Amino acid sequence: MTNGSLFVSIIIPCRNEERFIAKCLESVIEQDFPKDNLEVLVIDGDSEDRTKEIIRDFSSKHPFVKLLGNPKKFTPFGLNIGIKKARGEFIIRIDAHADYPRDYVSKCLKYSKESGADNVGGPIKTLPAKGAIFAKSIAKVLSHPFGAAGSYFRTGSIKPCYVDTVFGGCYKREVFDRVGLFNEKLIRSQDIEFNKRLKKAGGKIFLHPEITATYYPQSELSDFFRHNFVDGIWTIYPLKFGVKIFSLRHLIPLFFVSGFLVGLILGFFFWWGKAIFVLIFGVYLLLSLLFSLKPAIKEDPRYLFSLPLVFFSRHFGYGLGSLWGLIKLIRS
Repeated sequence: MTNGSLFVSIIIPCRNEERFIAKCLESVIEQDFPKDNLEVLVIDGDSEDRTKEIIRDFSSKHPFVKLLGNPKKFTPFGLNIGIKKARGEFIIRIDAHADYPRDYVSKCLKYSKESGADNVGGPIKTLPAKGAIFAKSIAKVLSHPFGAAGSYFRTGSIKPCYVDTVFGGCYKREVFDRVGLFNEKLIRSQDIEFNKRLKKAGGKIFLHPEITATYYPQSELSDFFRHNFVDGIWTIYPLKFGVKIFSLRHLIPLFFVSGFLVGLILGFFFWWGKAIFVLIFGVYLLLSLLFSLKPAIKEDPRYLFSLPLVFFSRHFGYGLGSLWGLIKLIRS
């Protein structure tokens, strides 16, 4: 099997990505993979900014770039529209908030062939979308073990390994015939659920450190908090549909927030409640400061202030969202 004999489909679900979609598509167009064997399907979720206009401009210059509509807006619908329309023997799902080196497609195919895995990907290099201190802090938190909670695709790996999930992913087409499509009931976490389903069916997910992408997260602290809050909801709420997507590491923020709030409330009535609150908050603050100290000394002293706030937004937002997801689950 050679790259020249393969047809590959790249699918890009997106919505309101006018800031990032051009850079993403430019990196895809510059791939060293033969364009006659490539199609790029951009599935737009009814964007309200200039995203569709930008995609149409690329499509007019590069016929292998095609714009598809996703009237239901959310990611799993866009992914499934792309998969159904795709003609490739391999389907590579990429994110509009990222750009990719010239050999991204070629390396995905190379290591898919060598590993025999059903889904192949690599780590991401998280960079700030702006130069502001909180934008840079968000990027650091998402690639730090304390913020990424053991996600190899975020923290990186020095050697190839089999994992639970990867960023985006290069899938063999037959995987979707065997396992099914993405779960459209899940507004978030649909990739985690799909990969769990894939592994349950005997599939393998392979991460190779040579497959890299550059990812640009939210720049504002408020947006970052909201994003983590929604992620937290969709860690627990899928149980409503009989879907368990979480592992222990996904539940740690829920335990943290629950202990934090219980200690805070009981602290108004009992001395030991206050002690629980001080212990939980004190240990957490100490860890946050400890992990913030090195970049503050080596790079920018402002990190000693900004990084603990971003760590807290990450963990408290996710945990609070998980708690709200649990409440929604019980109420429903």
